[in-house]
Amino acid sequence: MLTIGQIEEVLQTMGDMFPDAECELTHSNPFELTIAVVLSAQATDALVNKVTPGLFTKYKEPEDYIQVPLEELEHDIRSIGLYRSKAKNIKKLCQSLVENYNGEIPNEQDELVKLAGVGRKTANVVASVAFHEPAIAVDTHVERVSKRLGICRWKDSVLEVEKTLMRKVPIEEWSVTHHRMIFFGRYHCKSQSPQCPECPLLHLCREGKKRMKKRGIEL
Repeated sequence: MLTIGQIEEVLQTMGDMFPDAECELTHSNPFELTIAVVLSAQATDALVNKVTPGLFTKYKEPEDYIQVPLEELEHDIRSIGLYRSKAKNIKKLCQSLVENYNGEIPNEQDELVKLAGVGRKTANVVASVAFHEPAIAVDTHVERVSKRLGICRWKDSVLEVEKTLMRKVPIEEWSVTHHRMIFFGRYHCKSQSPQCPECPLLHLCREGKKRMKKRGIEL
Protein backbone atom coordinates (compact mmCIF):
# COMPACT_ATOMS: atom_id res chain seq x y z
CA MET A 1 0.00 0.00 0.00
CA LEU A 2 1.26 3.48 -0.80
CA THR A 3 2.15 5.85 2.00
CA ILE A 4 0.51 9.26 2.33
CA GLY A 5 3.66 10.84 0.94
CA GLN A 6 3.60 8.54 -2.07
CA ILE A 7 -0.08 9.25 -2.64
CA GLU A 8 0.72 12.97 -2.63
CA GLU A 9 3.34 12.28 -5.32
CA VAL A 10 0.76 10.32 -7.33
CA LEU A 11 -1.78 13.12 -7.16
CA GLN A 12 0.78 15.77 -8.07
CA THR A 13 1.97 13.73 -11.05
CA MET A 14 -1.59 13.21 -12.29
CA GLY A 15 -2.17 16.92 -11.86
CA ASP A 16 0.89 17.67 -13.99
CA MET A 17 -0.28 15.21 -16.65
CA PHE A 18 -3.92 16.34 -16.72
CA PRO A 19 -4.14 19.85 -15.27
CA ASP A 20 -7.41 20.61 -17.07
CA ALA A 21 -9.22 17.36 -16.23
CA GLU A 22 -12.96 17.91 -15.88
CA CYS A 23 -16.28 16.22 -16.53
CA GLU A 24 -16.48 15.39 -20.23
CA LEU A 25 -20.23 14.83 -20.36
CA THR A 26 -21.98 17.57 -22.34
CA HIS A 27 -24.47 19.46 -20.16
CA SER A 28 -25.58 22.99 -19.31
CA ASN A 29 -27.38 22.50 -15.98
CA PRO A 30 -27.75 19.97 -13.12
CA PHE A 31 -30.76 18.30 -14.74
CA GLU A 32 -28.95 17.64 -18.02
CA LEU A 33 -25.90 16.41 -16.13
CA THR A 34 -27.99 13.94 -14.13
CA ILE A 35 -29.61 12.55 -17.28
CA ALA A 36 -26.21 12.29 -18.97
CA VAL A 37 -24.64 10.44 -16.03
CA VAL A 38 -27.58 8.02 -15.88
CA LEU A 39 -27.07 7.34 -19.59
CA SER A 40 -23.32 6.86 -19.12
CA ALA A 41 -23.66 3.71 -17.01
CA GLN A 42 -21.76 0.99 -18.89
CA ALA A 43 -21.30 3.40 -21.79
CA THR A 44 -18.56 5.82 -22.76
CA ASP A 45 -18.87 9.56 -22.33
CA ALA A 46 -18.10 9.95 -26.03
CA LEU A 47 -21.09 7.80 -26.98
CA VAL A 48 -23.39 9.63 -24.58
CA ASN A 49 -22.23 12.97 -25.97
CA LYS A 50 -23.35 11.88 -29.44
CA VAL A 51 -26.89 11.36 -28.15
CA THR A 52 -27.46 14.17 -25.65
CA PRO A 53 -27.31 17.24 -27.95
CA GLY A 54 -30.44 16.08 -29.77
CA LEU A 55 -31.97 14.70 -26.59
CA PHE A 56 -31.53 17.96 -24.68
CA THR A 57 -32.96 19.93 -27.57
CA LYS A 58 -36.08 17.77 -27.58
CA TYR A 59 -36.46 17.37 -23.81
CA LYS A 60 -35.78 20.48 -21.75
CA GLU A 61 -37.73 19.84 -18.55
CA PRO A 62 -38.71 16.78 -16.51
CA GLU A 63 -42.27 17.15 -17.77
CA ASP A 64 -41.04 16.61 -21.34
CA TYR A 65 -39.71 13.16 -20.46
CA ILE A 66 -42.85 12.29 -18.49
CA GLN A 67 -45.20 13.11 -21.35
CA VAL A 68 -43.38 11.28 -24.13
CA PRO A 69 -44.30 7.61 -24.75
CA LEU A 70 -41.71 5.20 -23.38
CA GLU A 71 -41.17 3.66 -26.82
CA GLU A 72 -40.27 7.07 -28.27
CA LEU A 73 -37.74 7.79 -25.53
CA GLU A 74 -36.25 4.33 -26.01
CA HIS A 75 -35.87 5.11 -29.70
CA ASP A 76 -34.14 8.41 -28.92
CA ILE A 77 -31.46 6.71 -26.81
CA ARG A 78 -31.34 3.34 -28.58
CA SER A 79 -27.65 3.65 -29.52
CA ILE A 80 -26.69 3.55 -25.83
CA GLY A 81 -26.41 0.24 -24.00
CA LEU A 82 -29.25 -0.78 -21.68
CA TYR A 83 -31.43 1.85 -23.33
CA ARG A 84 -34.71 0.20 -22.33
CA SER A 85 -33.97 0.20 -18.59
CA LYS A 86 -32.41 3.64 -18.81
CA ALA A 87 -35.50 5.05 -20.53
CA LYS A 88 -37.71 3.64 -17.76
CA ASN A 89 -35.44 5.05 -15.07
CA ILE A 90 -35.34 8.48 -16.69
CA LYS A 91 -39.12 8.66 -16.78
CA LYS A 92 -39.34 7.54 -13.13
CA LEU A 93 -36.62 10.00 -12.16
CA CYS A 94 -38.44 12.86 -13.83
CA GLN A 95 -41.73 11.87 -12.22
CA SER A 96 -40.05 11.93 -8.81
CA LEU A 97 -38.51 15.34 -9.50
CA VAL A 98 -41.92 16.80 -10.31
CA GLU A 99 -43.69 15.14 -7.39
CA ASN A 100 -41.07 15.61 -4.69
CA TYR A 101 -38.54 18.28 -5.68
CA ASN A 102 -40.47 20.95 -7.59
CA GLY A 103 -38.87 19.75 -10.80
CA GLU A 104 -35.35 20.52 -9.58
CA ILE A 105 -32.37 18.23 -9.01
CA PRO A 106 -31.71 18.01 -5.24
CA ASN A 107 -28.20 18.90 -4.13
CA GLU A 108 -27.96 16.46 -1.22
CA GLN A 109 -26.51 13.01 -1.87
CA ASP A 110 -29.11 11.33 0.35
CA GLU A 111 -31.85 12.77 -1.84
CA LEU A 112 -30.07 12.15 -5.13
CA VAL A 113 -29.75 8.41 -4.52
CA LYS A 114 -33.53 8.20 -4.10
CA LEU A 115 -33.94 8.98 -7.80
CA ALA A 116 -34.37 6.08 -10.22
CA GLY A 117 -31.12 5.13 -11.92
CA VAL A 118 -29.02 7.22 -9.55
CA GLY A 119 -26.54 5.27 -7.46
CA ARG A 120 -23.78 6.52 -5.22
CA LYS A 121 -21.37 7.17 -8.10
CA THR A 122 -23.91 9.19 -10.07
CA ALA A 123 -24.89 11.14 -6.95
CA ASN A 124 -21.24 11.97 -6.28
CA VAL A 125 -20.71 13.18 -9.84
CA VAL A 126 -23.77 15.44 -9.70
CA ALA A 127 -22.89 16.76 -6.23
CA SER A 128 -19.33 17.51 -7.29
CA VAL A 129 -19.81 18.85 -10.81
CA ALA A 130 -23.21 20.53 -10.59
CA PHE A 131 -23.14 21.76 -7.00
CA HIS A 132 -19.38 21.99 -6.31
CA GLU A 133 -19.59 19.79 -3.24
CA PRO A 134 -16.49 17.76 -2.31
CA ALA A 135 -17.00 14.20 -3.52
CA ILE A 136 -15.09 11.31 -5.08
CA ALA A 137 -17.08 9.31 -7.59
CA VAL A 138 -15.53 5.87 -8.07
CA ASP A 139 -16.09 4.67 -11.62
CA THR A 140 -14.21 1.86 -13.36
CA HIS A 141 -11.22 4.12 -14.07
CA VAL A 142 -10.86 5.39 -10.51
CA GLU A 143 -11.23 1.88 -9.11
CA ARG A 144 -8.71 0.37 -11.54
CA VAL A 145 -6.09 3.08 -11.02
CA SER A 146 -6.47 3.02 -7.23
CA LYS A 147 -5.94 -0.73 -7.11
CA ARG A 148 -3.15 -0.91 -9.66
CA LEU A 149 -1.14 1.74 -7.88
CA GLY A 150 -1.70 0.21 -4.47
CA ILE A 151 -3.70 3.05 -2.96
CA CYS A 152 -6.40 0.45 -2.24
CA ARG A 153 -6.47 -3.32 -1.93
CA TRP A 154 -7.47 -5.54 -4.86
CA LYS A 155 -10.31 -7.07 -2.83
CA ASP A 156 -11.82 -3.71 -1.85
CA SER A 157 -15.37 -3.00 -2.95
CA VAL A 158 -16.22 0.19 -4.82
CA LEU A 159 -17.51 1.70 -1.57
CA GLU A 160 -14.31 0.71 0.24
CA VAL A 161 -12.25 2.34 -2.51
CA GLU A 162 -14.25 5.54 -2.11
CA LYS A 163 -13.84 5.55 1.67
CA THR A 164 -10.10 4.88 1.39
CA LEU A 165 -9.64 7.76 -1.04
CA MET A 166 -11.69 10.03 1.22
CA ARG A 167 -9.37 9.17 4.11
CA LYS A 168 -6.14 9.54 2.22
CA VAL A 169 -6.91 12.54 -0.01
CA PRO A 170 -7.50 16.01 1.50
CA ILE A 171 -11.17 16.94 1.25
CA GLU A 172 -10.40 20.07 -0.76
CA GLU A 173 -8.83 17.84 -3.42
CA TRP A 174 -11.57 15.21 -3.67
CA SER A 175 -13.31 16.55 -6.74
CA VAL A 176 -10.20 17.39 -8.77
CA THR A 177 -8.65 14.04 -7.81
CA HIS A 178 -11.74 12.27 -9.13
CA HIS A 179 -11.39 13.94 -12.52
CA ARG A 180 -7.62 13.48 -12.76
CA MET A 181 -7.83 9.79 -11.88
CA ILE A 182 -10.51 9.32 -14.54
CA PHE A 183 -8.32 11.00 -17.16
CA PHE A 184 -5.29 9.00 -16.02
CA GLY A 185 -7.27 5.75 -16.35
CA ARG A 186 -9.05 6.71 -19.55
CA TYR A 187 -6.09 8.02 -21.52
CA HIS A 188 -2.97 6.54 -19.90
CA CYS A 189 -3.50 3.63 -17.49
CA LYS A 190 -6.00 1.95 -19.80
CA SER A 191 -7.73 -1.30 -18.95
CA GLN A 192 -6.26 -3.41 -21.76
CA SER A 193 -3.14 -1.51 -22.77
CA PRO A 194 -1.71 0.61 -19.94
CA GLN A 195 1.27 2.71 -20.98
CA CYS A 196 3.55 1.30 -18.29
CA PRO A 197 6.94 1.85 -20.02
CA GLU A 198 6.29 5.59 -20.35
CA CYS A 199 4.49 6.02 -17.03
CA PRO A 200 5.99 8.57 -14.61
CA LEU A 201 4.42 6.59 -11.76
CA LEU A 202 5.93 3.24 -12.69
CA HIS A 203 8.36 3.35 -9.77
CA LEU A 204 5.37 3.42 -7.40
CA CYS A 205 3.01 1.11 -9.27
CA ARG A 206 2.88 -2.49 -8.11
CA GLU A 207 0.88 -3.61 -11.15
CA GLY A 208 3.17 -1.80 -13.57
CA LYS A 209 6.24 -3.40 -12.06
CA LYS A 210 4.67 -6.85 -12.42
CA ARG A 211 3.83 -6.16 -16.06
CA MET A 212 7.35 -4.99 -16.82
CA LYS A 213 8.85 -8.03 -15.09
CA LYS A 214 6.68 -10.36 -17.18
CA ARG A 215 8.00 -8.63 -20.29
CA GLY A 216 11.57 -9.17 -19.09
CA ILE A 217 12.19 -5.46 -18.52
CA GLU A 218 14.32 -4.67 -15.49
CA LEU A 219 13.48 -1.49 -13.60
